[in-house]
Amino acid sequence: MTHQRLLEASREVFLRRGFLAATVEEISSEAGYTRGALYKHFDGKEGLWHALINIQVESYLTQLQDALTQAGNRDELISALDPGGTVSDPQAARWAIASAEYLAAVTTTQPKHAAALATLQRRLDEQIVEIVSRHCGRLHIRPAIPLSQLVMALGALGGGLTLRWAIDPAIDMAGITKTFLTTVFPDAEGRGT
Repeated sequence: MTHQRLLEASREVFLRRGFLAATVEEISSEAGYTRGALYKHFDGKEGLWHALINIQVESYLTQLQDALTQAGNRDELISALDPGGTVSDPQAARWAIASAEYLAAVTTTQPKHAAALATLQRRLDEQIVEIVSRHCGRLHIRPAIPLSQLVMALGALGGGLTLRWAIDPAIDMAGITKTFLTTVFPDAEGRGT
């Protein structure tokens, strides 16, 4: 119960204040616990962040697998992979900003946390490649670039566009990501669109 309440409180505080402005005291207070409880369960703000990211990774992998399982053709596969429709959610934008803050903070000052995040990202990328590869094979779809590069580019595109959308909601994220994906997954005649 304590573990779960701290996770929920940290997510709310990170969304509301960002990673850098969020404090251990604020998260603990919001959860109804002391700093000691937070440190006992998560060893600080960075530990909370990693726990939240792990939960998001598992949720994303399940959603992706479900969406790709339902895909019956190239266009449905593209729709399942398209981050353009989901990243325009205001919570996604706030989460992307907090993520950028976290990445900037740990990259230069906390190599242990940066290494843990890199390991998690590699594991996620490998699992996404495996899932997408299986469904591309099932649907007889050949991407124009190696799936490992596609997955990395798609993650960077989604994250970058979310940050851009946070400062300029007028950008056409769905159009940009659809153009990218239709180019990477050409149709039967080899056309991107």
